Amino acid sequence: MRSSKKTLLLAMALLLTAFLAACGGNDNAEQSGEGEDNKQVLHLSNGDTIPTMDSSMATDEYAFQFLSATTEGLYRLGKDGEIKEGIAKTHEKSKDGLTWTFDLREDAVWSNGDPVTAHDFVYAWQRAVDPDTGSEYGPYMMSGVIKNATAISEGDMKPEKLGVEAVDDYTLKVTLENPAPYFESLTTFGTFLPLNEEFVKEQGDSYGTSSDTLLASGPFTLEDWESTSTSWTLKKNPDYWDADTVQLEKITFDVMKDPQSAVDLYNKGKLDRVNLTSDLVDMYRSEDEFSTVTEPVLTFIKFNQTEKESLQNVNIRKAISYAINKEAMVNEIMNNGAIAATGAVPKNFSFHPETGKDFREINGDMVSFDKEKALEYWEKGLKEIGKDSVELEFLSGDTETGKTINEYIQNQLQQNLPGLKVTLKQVPFEQQLDLTSNMNYDMAISSWGADYLDPYGWLNLWLTDGGNNETGYSNSEYDQLVQSSVTDLAQQPVKRFEALLEAEKIVFEDAVIAPLYQQGKAQLTNPDLKGVIRNDFGAEYEYKWAYME
Repeated sequence: MRSSKKTLLLAMALLLTAFLAACGGNDNAEQSGEGEDNKQVLHLSNGDTIPTMDSSMATDEYAFQFLSATTEGLYRLGKDGEIKEGIAKTHEKSKDGLTWTFDLREDAVWSNGDPVTAHDFVYAWQRAVDPDTGSEYGPYMMSGVIKNATAISEGDMKPEKLGVEAVDDYTLKVTLENPAPYFESLTTFGTFLPLNEEFVKEQGDSYGTSSDTLLASGPFTLEDWESTSTSWTLKKNPDYWDADTVQLEKITFDVMKDPQSAVDLYNKGKLDRVNLTSDLVDMYRSEDEFSTVTEPVLTFIKFNQTEKESLQNVNIRKAISYAINKEAMVNEIMNNGAIAATGAVPKNFSFHPETGKDFREINGDMVSFDKEKALEYWEKGLKEIGKDSVELEFLSGDTETGKTINEYIQNQLQQNLPGLKVTLKQVPFEQQLDLTSNMNYDMAISSWGADYLDPYGWLNLWLTDGGNNETGYSNSEYDQLVQSSVTDLAQQPVKRFEALLEAEKIVFEDAVIAPLYQQGKAQLTNPDLKGVIRNDFGAEYEYKWAYME
């Protein structure tokens, strides 16, 4: 999933903006804590606006965060990634792993009173994969997974042929293209949320652009929001099937980008959690309210290989990848729990099915800072393209902390690669998403967070013509290895894992990306805030079980 990360991941994010958009203040936030009688009110900040609340069109971590809070899928994530009941109470899986039948609850309703049924899932999934919808994540998440999704997304088959069927109102049958070991966790992700067909069609192009054009079926409803809003509120949904579990009555959000202002508001009791930038970490490190965490979100530079001759050259790309001192970046500039990234799959995320050894430990460091090696590749690449200098534009986010990181990367590249001129293009998050989606960049900083608990979710990013590739990269050997993990090797865990290990090696033989860091967060959190779950994939935070003590 894209993160502010294109987790995200993108990540998703999960691009640099979300991680680096540490909190800042505004007048709304100053007033948000005043006059509250109910203690079950939480005050938070958000790194940027929410681009959309249409689950078919969402690609970024902000959208998926609030979709998760307001809409119930088949399942949702509990503590430590445990799969919890959602609209589905139970399911059965066929012996060949291809047919999944979900038994749905009958007490779930939309906020307009309509029941949530199997038909809502059928409509949502068909809509997401229909090329006429223009969804990015529908084809990305479903192709090769749900039967006929690939053919439908390519326009060769009608959406009605997708392998999803409402056997009756409360029985959903899903047929997979190939066995997917991660499918249960996949159903917790935002693209697989249900949609009320009649309501969506009634709203037309306006659907998902404001609170008035949304329905809720989850723990909270989204209030006072439009796509350009810089503040909004989540309110407890009284019609939620499990409303008795939800203790928070309201969560307020304000878009804030200035770290010091956010900390000032936190110290005044106006915010209940803030992210700290490196210059603030040492000041608060000894406080009981301070914590750091390293997250399974990777930030990297990706290269547009379709335009500039220089970036079509593998040695130029390798030179850039080796030229950045990432250890200094995470330790001296970020100082927040982030670690230098050396591969395409994060540390402490995926483990060998027999030995339990970490994917990252097995493959080791694919690329680390090496000034001499960077210069060697650089000189070789320049010779191959017949030039002695190169000019490149570097697309990134526009937060204050982000600018510091961007300038550091610019300086490292220009200092360590003689003849390279890097021009920074720093834009708001939504514009950054648009530019990268349309391949309108040279180099772009990007982040990706897991969509489900499997390394395939990281390595399918670079498949030929993949929905989130956005680099122009293509390698048939790589494609075969990655695709085999969800076809021939889908039910052979060890061989499947080894195929993905080999695929990652190709990513760096071809220098598809230049890894920067695995994200970390340093935070101050109100000690009265309890029960918030931090997820390793999908929506970063789960507030269903949260409360103020």
